[in-house]
Amino acid sequence: MLEPLKRLIRKVLKVPAEPEAPFGAPGTVRVFRAARGYFKYKLLSWGLGHVGTVFGIVFFFLVIRPHINFWGAHYLTILEVLGVGAFLAFLPVSFLIIVLDFEYRWYMVTDRSLRIREGLFKVQERTMTFSNIQNVSIRQGPLQRFFGISDLEVRTAGGGSSQAGSGKHSELSDNLHLGYFKGVADAPEIRDTILERLRSLRSAGLGDPDDLPAASATDETTHPASPTAPETSVLAAGQHLLAEAHALKELVNSPSTQHSP
Repeated sequence: MLEPLKRLIRKVLKVPAEPEAPFGAPGTVRVFRAARGYFKYKLLSWGLGHVGTVFGIVFFFLVIRPHINFWGAHYLTILEVLGVGAFLAFLPVSFLIIVLDFEYRWYMVTDRSLRIREGLFKVQERTMTFSNIQNVSIRQGPLQRFFGISDLEVRTAGGGSSQAGSGKHSELSDNLHLGYFKGVADAPEIRDTILERLRSLRSAGLGDPDDLPAASATDETTHPASPTAPETSVLAAGQHLLAEAHALKELVNSPSTQHSP
């Protein structure tokens, strides 16, 4: 029963197949998936939302509906039946959307880059090269800790300062400088994998361009400044003029010049 519905949803939403591996050596591709705890975490949110909807429906029929009496009340009854029927029919569909969102979540890492794909209605695919990565951090809220999952945040150059709190994910979803490995159980392993491959790239000569200005500043502070070429030529010309002035002064003050016939 569920599989035909899943195929129908995939066809209607045109969910793409497994993404291609990002740039890197073929033998270095590693695929990470969201943990089972992430599915339970999303399922809890789904259940609480629908419990709130059921509570609202019951409250309407028990408290508000008995006080609605007018000539067109039978039309309202038809709308009520249609609304409740639509809610009950959408329950399995919304549940399968949660399932497919969990299954069609991809995190790929190679020796040179990483790729993140997520979403059903709005498919987002983000590729980041290790040479641009500036920060890798782990975020975990109390409820995530209960389910044994966490989010790994990857930030590239130009991403600005980090914003605390997992509630910022929706606000930062369109930030091209941010990527999230959401709901993973092995976030420290993924972080160490990325950092190790990042160190390998930099040790091979593909260092962080931000290190270059720092090195230049160190050179300027550890070595005393020397005059540039224009400053040297001006100094030499001044010294030459000073020597000529001294020679002229000695010539004027010499005895032969003062007692000449």
